[in-house]
Amino acid sequence: MPETYRDLSGRKALITGSAAGLGRSIAVMLAERGADVIINCTRSLEAAEDAVAACQALGAQTQLVVADVSTEDGVAKLAEAAGRWGHLDILVNNAGITRHARDHSDLDALNRQDFLETYAVNVAGPFLMLQACKPLLVQAFETTGRSATVLNVSSIAGVTGIGSSVAYAATKGALNTMTLSLARALAPAIRVNAICPGFIGTRWFKDAMDPDQYAKMEASVAASVPLNVASGPDDIAASALFFLTDAARHVTGETLLVDAGMHLQYAPLKAR
Repeated sequence: MPETYRDLSGRKALITGSAAGLGRSIAVMLAERGADVIINCTRSLEAAEDAVAACQALGAQTQLVVADVSTEDGVAKLAEAAGRWGHLDILVNNAGITRHARDHSDLDALNRQDFLETYAVNVAGPFLMLQACKPLLVQAFETTGRSATVLNVSSIAGVTGIGSSVAYAATKGALNTMTLSLARALAPAIRVNAICPGFIGTRWFKDAMDPDQYAKMEASVAASVPLNVASGPDDIAASALFFLTDAARHVTGETLLVDAGMHLQYAPLKAR
């Protein structure tokens, strides 16, 4: 790959949900390549401040915005921060939530409010972010002639219907569809793509389990997927980075499964 494809010097990036986990890894990798970044969190302020320090140590101009992407006020705060730069080259919609109800046959494990809150963050949030940031993304295109790029962090759950809950899987399926709709509608000024991670070893799982349960789950994942690995945030971020550089300048409307082959465990329906 030509080195110029890796160089993001001077580009401005906003990563929602970037205090820890995958969002933080993406932010740090962007900073390593010369981008300036906006770090976002809703509650994890200490972790977010640590992410800011990590990006600043790499020479990036960094802003920290505490805001909830499921609210219009929160989205406005984030867009206002990006507006201080005058344009936005990269938007990563990473913020997401779930309601853990792994037995999908237990329909009483979720209620109406669970669905509404999960959709508010996982589906409405990315739409509202793009709505608010569209003028800044278009400005980047008009200034440079290079398409601005949006990356939606989806999930293998949106492809296979597996995952932490029915509600979560449904939101990620909706996000994949929205990625297609917006990629078509916003070209050529803005490229819109999505990645669909499988298991990622982050607090997403760790906070829902005791250490022994988590260790068993991680070992089980590594034993069951074709590549025999349990992915960490940096593993997924490395694939995400492709969409955010000029290496993907001709790619839009793409949904990439980054799951160590997990989806291959699910056989297609047989013809009747």
